[in-house]
Amino acid sequence: MSLGRSEFADGVAARSLSEISEVDAVRIGVDLVSAARRFVAFLRSVGDCQWLHHRPAIAEAVRRYDELWMPLISDLTVGLKPPMILPPLDVEWVWLCHTLNPVSYRQYCQNRFSKLIGKPMIYNEENEDYAVLQCKKIWDKRYPDENFTNETDQDAPEPTISMDEEIIALVEKQRFLCEKFCAPYMSEVVYLIAARLRYKGFLLILQKFGDKISRLVPASDILLMWLTHQSYPTVYAEDVHDMWEDMEKVIGVGESVEKTDLETTKELWDRNFNQPYEKAGGELDVIRNEPPFSEPPFYWPVSDIDVNTVYKSVLPRFFLELCIFIRLNPKAESSEINPKTRSFLRLRLPRCHRKLRLDKKISDFAPDTTWQKAWHLYCEFGTRGVVLEFRCRRRRRSICFRTSRHMETTGFAWNDLLRAHSLSLGRFLGKQVRVFASVTPPVQAPYLLKCVPDRVTDDSGIVISDSVQSTNNFRPQEGRWLTRTVLDHSGRECFVVRIRVGRGVFKRGCEVPSPVKLEERVTEIREGSWSSLEGSTGKAPVQRRLSGR
Repeated sequence: MSLGRSEFADGVAARSLSEISEVDAVRIGVDLVSAARRFVAFLRSVGDCQWLHHRPAIAEAVRRYDELWMPLISDLTVGLKPPMILPPLDVEWVWLCHTLNPVSYRQYCQNRFSKLIGKPMIYNEENEDYAVLQCKKIWDKRYPDENFTNETDQDAPEPTISMDEEIIALVEKQRFLCEKFCAPYMSEVVYLIAARLRYKGFLLILQKFGDKISRLVPASDILLMWLTHQSYPTVYAEDVHDMWEDMEKVIGVGESVEKTDLETTKELWDRNFNQPYEKAGGELDVIRNEPPFSEPPFYWPVSDIDVNTVYKSVLPRFFLELCIFIRLNPKAESSEINPKTRSFLRLRLPRCHRKLRLDKKISDFAPDTTWQKAWHLYCEFGTRGVVLEFRCRRRRRSICFRTSRHMETTGFAWNDLLRAHSLSLGRFLGKQVRVFASVTPPVQAPYLLKCVPDRVTDDSGIVISDSVQSTNNFRPQEGRWLTRTVLDHSGRECFVVRIRVGRGVFKRGCEVPSPVKLEERVTEIREGSWSSLEGSTGKAPVQRRLSGR
């Protein structure tokens, strides 16, 4: 079945979100896409530095930030434009944590320096390295007795600092921030563009209803943009100057979330943009000040390049996250959505095993106007898309057979979703159901390999058989090697693994090979697939990648 567009083709909700956000009710003076990408990369660097999370190292970093860095950057800042330099990693981490509390940071800067100190807009990795190098030159000249890097031993006693514990508390409050934004798709530009669009919509709602609400809960993608925006203090202060008090109504990391606040946020979003607030890559459980409550369903390493740069025969796999929300039409005839009709929804993928079918009864969904999450899946990009069918079970005539009648079908192709605003699209499924699907950008997943037993081969890698001997004038085949073939996720032969287990010859008769000693066994891994000699008789690939005893 082709994934053609329905009458809800271009996604009314997604388009309205784009049009309203482009009004630019709230001006954003920083390139949020580039800044957020650097923000995520920096959090990963901090997460890799385990020493930085120990109390003595944090206390020393706070001392260096308060006594050395802030006076230095203040003296070099002319007007609102900071110099194009960056501090060492530990100091920059403290600086980031401090700026994520705009009220505290603003008061700190005014009390100490009588001005708000900003952060330079440096997004490029090469420019970052240059900015750190320039800072080191200035640092060494101004503080000859202070090391540029934090060399505190994690077992060292905590240093005595002149300031109070407020900044240390702010740093410890963000200790799980690295884990909240570790998903590999969060570095993808298409995801960040969609997140910026939703952040603009979030600010528009706050600006429009700020005087009527008490609290708003940001989803994970909106939270990423908000924290990135806050990390540039002077730009953030100028952008939200007219709604500074309203911004304090946004629930930040570590703050308690009331159910009523969450429902209010969902309702306002749905009312303004006609789509569910939660989406793939935009979860609502990142506010809590603790590690993510659930482990990912698979090991999803973060890498900017293909982890397999040697074995080109292995096909890479790409995964994406999918969320599907359902809303029943309250104006539809009651008979169409009556549970007695035995109607249900079926989800399947155009390119997968034919028995992969996920069914949801219509009676499982409340007949009201709220969006309800039906499926949350991880899919391979090679499956091409998702198909939804509205079906009705036939009256049971036999205990052995249960059939259903197809009524309506709609679908979402991955490429259509990736081209859509906010990576989301809506469809009508008949007159009864509205469907809204969202995805994350596909990222490389771990390689999936399967090892299957194969034929016995001789020393040269040819399958031992009578046909081979007949072709070679009954020349005996020497050696015995157990063979295993390694297949990738698509069933392609990638490697042939051979283990030498015997010596001797094979010819017509009852020749029995003698086993080799354990220390004389040899294991080979040959890249490529079998080459056929005759029928099922083949030869292992010639190219050897690994050989050892």
